[in-house]
Amino acid sequence: MSTLLYALGRRAYRGRRWVAALWVLILVALAVGATTLGTGTTNVFRIPGTASQDALDQLGDRFPELSGGQAQVVVVAPEGTAITSTEMKTAVQTSLAAIAKVDGVTAVVDPYNEQVQGALSQDGQVALGTVQVESDWRDHEDAIRDGIEAAAQPIEDAGATVEFGGEVFQVSLPSVSPTEGIGVVIALVILIITFGSFLAAGLPLLTALLGVGVAMAAIFTVTPLVDVSSTVPLLALMIGLAVGIDYALLIVSRHRDQLRDGLDPEESAARAVAKAGSAVVFAGLTVMIALIGLAVARIPFLTVMGVAAAGAVLVAVLVALTLLPALLGFLGARLTPKSTGDTERHRFANGWLRAVVRWPVVTVLIVVVGVGALAIPAKDLRLALTDNGTAASDTTQRKAFDLVADHFGPGANAPLLVTAELPAGTDPQTLLGQLATELGGLDHVAGVSSAAVNSDGDMAVVALIPTGSASSEATADLVNEIRDSAPALEKKYGVQVGVTGQTALAIDISDRLSGALLPFGVLVVGLSLILLGAVFRSVAVPVKAALGYLLSVGASFGAVTAVFEWGWLSDLLGVQRVGPVISFMPIILMGVLFGLAMDYEVFLVARIREEFVHNGGDARKALHTGYASGSRVVTAAALIMVSVFASFVPEGDANIKPIALALTVGVFVDAFVVRMIFVPAVLALLGRSAWWIPRWLDRVLPRLDVEGEGLEKKLQERQPSTV
Repeated sequence: MSTLLYALGRRAYRGRRWVAALWVLILVALAVGATTLGTGTTNVFRIPGTASQDALDQLGDRFPELSGGQAQVVVVAPEGTAITSTEMKTAVQTSLAAIAKVDGVTAVVDPYNEQVQGALSQDGQVALGTVQVESDWRDHEDAIRDGIEAAAQPIEDAGATVEFGGEVFQVSLPSVSPTEGIGVVIALVILIITFGSFLAAGLPLLTALLGVGVAMAAIFTVTPLVDVSSTVPLLALMIGLAVGIDYALLIVSRHRDQLRDGLDPEESAARAVAKAGSAVVFAGLTVMIALIGLAVARIPFLTVMGVAAAGAVLVAVLVALTLLPALLGFLGARLTPKSTGDTERHRFANGWLRAVVRWPVVTVLIVVVGVGALAIPAKDLRLALTDNGTAASDTTQRKAFDLVADHFGPGANAPLLVTAELPAGTDPQTLLGQLATELGGLDHVAGVSSAAVNSDGDMAVVALIPTGSASSEATADLVNEIRDSAPALEKKYGVQVGVTGQTALAIDISDRLSGALLPFGVLVVGLSLILLGAVFRSVAVPVKAALGYLLSVGASFGAVTAVFEWGWLSDLLGVQRVGPVISFMPIILMGVLFGLAMDYEVFLVARIREEFVHNGGDARKALHTGYASGSRVVTAAALIMVSVFASFVPEGDANIKPIALALTVGVFVDAFVVRMIFVPAVLALLGRSAWWIPRWLDRVLPRLDVEGEGLEKKLQERQPSTV
């Protein structure tokens, strides 16, 4: 591989004008495609094969007027006035009548209707109106929201307060804020300190930004063909920016080291792409495989998320291997750093390494126990999909959510729809009443809010209000209880029941994701063992790397739990509500952190392995020389990663914030504790045996030549022999 990359780097250097022009053309073409073809993102989550999705699809076929979304109109009477007063009743009913005429609204539930239960609060202060919208409401959701808000003007004219919530007002579109720019600025400062040059520091940032631009434009260009959730672009931006800077940093660092040693700029660029580029290819490949591996969960929107983020990483790799050497060609020898001795440049790294390997057994034990302690809170980690309770406190949907929870109970924000196929030849209304009564008597049911039969009389829907919130164990138990009782209900009433609605869908998504964690974990750990074994021709190094990765994951889970479940630093980090975190956080974290952990493993250990191969097998010397060379790059790369990910925490939405925090902690622990302390301690403890591999396994594993051994032989053959 190094030989091929050597040729690619040289071609890009010589053809720099064409390469740069090609990347600019790609960016412009995709930007035009995104603006002209892009249809925007969506928040529609489908999970084929789950019981709630099957019931929802059936509802759409048989009872379409109830298969769309719901909105809540929460009315608070002015102080000193009862919500049941004539004035308030007239204002609310007038507004609801106007809302019923809004295009896209299919039904409105009047809280004052005698057949509606639990829509007027017991304290006489709040009324809850429910608005049903058509199944394709997301195609014009802004117009529906505006229409509902405008139609509620009579309520405000009466002096009451009105807030809007429910699924229709669950607006959660992640966006880039100025805070994310701080991460880029910090990354630039780190690069300047690392290189001691504004010119060299600007290269990784420039190539990373161009790569992110290409990836983002490509994502929006394909939106007419693929449903892209609103979280996808921001996740791709966060990951693409971080790895783009890191990959370019690795190559530029190697290039400047070679220029310092007197190598010709063109030859240096080619060799930097060959050697450091080999590590970039491997690191990028591991990240992409891990992200694409999210398809293990069999959830379409998560698969799209993983593929899109993997695409951003692929672009970062291609930019680093082609555009970067082209830019190096434009700059030529101007990137040559001031000459400094190796001892001065590596003084800190050498001192750090001596302290780490002085008592390697003690060092390993301290790392394992210390990081293990950070993982203790992870035992309390709970997962759920976000709802309006995680919205900003000043938004109408958050105010409506809190009002409903305070005056009607947390379950009023988490209704369950129980569908029932009615047998022919029965009185549907009588059967509906019996079924509603039985369902209303189940544990964890606060009440039945409504019950209806479709126009054909062959399907009924009962809306249940659970006692717990959407993310509570009681509500999940209720869903399971209804499903478990389905055979008994069919035997007793002749009906086939199902449970659906946003709450049931969220529960099913969380269950499926939880079930996918173990196979996904086995996949990524097994993958790391195979890939690292092929790269380093070792048994101990892959095992050590996998154990280090598990330590980093545990620390990340622990930190997220402490902040989002226990409430530590929640105010400082802008957490809107303490409670369960987004369901797909663990699997996203495991995938991304796996790739990044392998990045640092390769960046650091590849230099150690390279020295071991080239110095005749002196493990001690290889550790000291390779660590001194690789640790500086890993330190800078990790600091950049941490700053980029951390910048998405303060202003991040409820979906991105826990992922960004988990990656911030995970990268910090993995780079500065696992790779910079645990790894050299283990290598020092094992000595030459760290690089042992059985002959049969050495023959089976492919040779990836990340150290550039094959290239070195070719370069030596090119040199004229002396006699």
